[in-house]
Amino acid sequence: MKTLRLMAWAVLVLLLTGSAAMAQGSQVGGAGVGAGIGAGLVLIGAGWGFGRIGGAAVESMARQPEIAAKIQTGAIIIGALLEGATFFALLVCIILQNKAGF
Repeated sequence: MKTLRLMAWAVLVLLLTGSAAMAQGSQVGGAGVGAGIGAGLVLIGAGWGFGRIGGAAVESMARQPEIAAKIQTGAIIIGALLEGATFFALLVCIILQNKAGF
């Protein structure tokens, strides 16, 4: 809970100080900031998903070592699908950021 509160404060500080810094430049819309936050959330979600997949796979392999090969194959397939979705979402965020005028 303490880590979550610290992360929330860090995001709040970045949002409050970032707007003052961007006001000095040319016209910058909120789409660039939103794309940056979106890219960060995509990567955090992907890391959390990979951690859950890995943890569950290792735990199930420890419980039933005789089917470890099937579990490993399934975990790799799910990880590949997660990687593809993450890459697509990250590309969308990058395209939105480039359209924002940075």
